[in-house]
Amino acid sequence: MYDVVLLTLSSERDAPGGCGSGGACCGGATGTDTAVKGADAGTATDAGTDPGGTPGDADRCATDRPRVPVLACADALTARGARVQTVTARSDAEIDAVLAQLDGPARPDGLTWPDSDGKTRLVVATASDAQLRAVLRRLVRRYAPPPSRRPADLRGDRTLPDLPPVAVLPLDPARGGTHRDLAAQLGLPRDPAAVAAAVLDGTPRRLDLLRNDGGSVTLDGALLGAADDAGRPLHWRARVEVDDSILTDGDEPLLACAIGNAGGYASLDDVTLLAAPDPADGQVEVAVAVPVVVRSALGRKRVRLEVRRARGRAVSVLPREGKVPYLDDGVEGELTRKRSWWIEPGAWAVWVV
Repeated sequence: MYDVVLLTLSSERDAPGGCGSGGACCGGATGTDTAVKGADAGTATDAGTDPGGTPGDADRCATDRPRVPVLACADALTARGARVQTVTARSDAEIDAVLAQLDGPARPDGLTWPDSDGKTRLVVATASDAQLRAVLRRLVRRYAPPPSRRPADLRGDRTLPDLPPVAVLPLDPARGGTHRDLAAQLGLPRDPAAVAAAVLDGTPRRLDLLRNDGGSVTLDGALLGAADDAGRPLHWRARVEVDDSILTDGDEPLLACAIGNAGGYASLDDVTLLAAPDPADGQVEVAVAVPVVVRSALGRKRVRLEVRRARGRAVSVLPREGKVPYLDDGVEGELTRKRSWWIEPGAWAVWVV
């Protein structure tokens, strides 16, 4: 029978050494676009992987006490004979201690690798997509080898091995509106008993992962741009490239840029940005919204919104002036320098029935 770890992230955002930057276990960050050195000296910690982000509100984070869905899921797993461990992580180190249970046998090259035949399964209880991303970010940090130690058995189109599958236990009911969380987009169960069944009886559904050169990861997508206090979109400029295609060279104003692995940022108000984002097709879809002035037959000027799209393996955004606000898996940030995202096909997985 399986050992199952039910992992919840703490709401102790301001405690020293909390998980995520500024102690933001819900996946937020504080500070600037500059990576911050922390416990892992010389590399970008999670404080630097969500540059300029803002910690989520208390109601977006889990409390230190197991919530009712967690207890119900634990009961359902125990009733099926699983050995259940419930953990509330208050720091990156405590997340890492849980993830260490997913390690495989020692390798001759000394790399830490996930156990493909392991009997320990992980359930991540999430109050937001940012919490799930916080755990995946630590998985990537644990198992991605440095370029200088790339092993021969690593897929040629990837920089990391297959990450261990995780089960997602949403702590909040599905919300209405245009923005749906990742669990809803993927059609994952929200009922604790159904989540338990997926863990014990399901199979892994492999999904693409976006990594970026700031050290973070993206599961759903990112939306760049902002609006003023009246809700009017603000113009900004940036060079946006997808593989060898240039969507904009940075000389024209933009209203928004969507970078989609899944469909959370496919639309902005009533404007469709991303046509068909697919989290398992090995490509990232990118769109920019450009206001274009056109003249009618009578010579009157009007503004038309032009949406340009491209698909590929990688995207880069180079701001031309000032700071560009963005949301990345629901986490706020500001981009002040070039940022690149690239796709890792099938790198992570969720348990599904």
